[in-house]
Amino acid sequence: MTGTRTLSLNTLVRLQRGLRNPAAPLLRLPVPEGMTAPMGCDAVAVPARFGPLVMPRLPRVGCVYADEAHWWWLVPSDSDYALEWPAPARYDTGAVVPDAPDLPCLIHRPDGTLPYTPPIPLYLAVCRLTDTTPSWSRPVTA
Repeated sequence: MTGTRTLSLNTLVRLQRGLRNPAAPLLRLPVPEGMTAPMGCDAVAVPARFGPLVMPRLPRVGCVYADEAHWWWLVPSDSDYALEWPAPARYDTGAVVPDAPDLPCLIHRPDGTLPYTPPIPLYLAVCRLTDTTPSWSRPVTA
């Protein structure tokens, strides 16, 4: 052993995510009372104009929050792994809502105890609305 430690890609991603400005207040989307998030929570945000277009394209919808500017879907932590969420969508780790003056309102709460929207159908719906080819369907270049 040389004393060096190999860091996995997952470790490097977690370290990078931890580099937030500690002075900035963190507004985090709450998991509603009576629900549990055993896989942790992240959030996917889209501009408010896309929100009503995304909802009917999903086979199951978890907790959805909204304000005048954005709609957010709670997804399991690390749902961005190997996915490039298309602009103007934004992936917010830890379900932190950056640059929002107040927490958005809960506009949809699913039946049951899990707050999650399945990330792959959400990703495909956002890709379709933004006319973006999913990352796994793009040609590979050398």
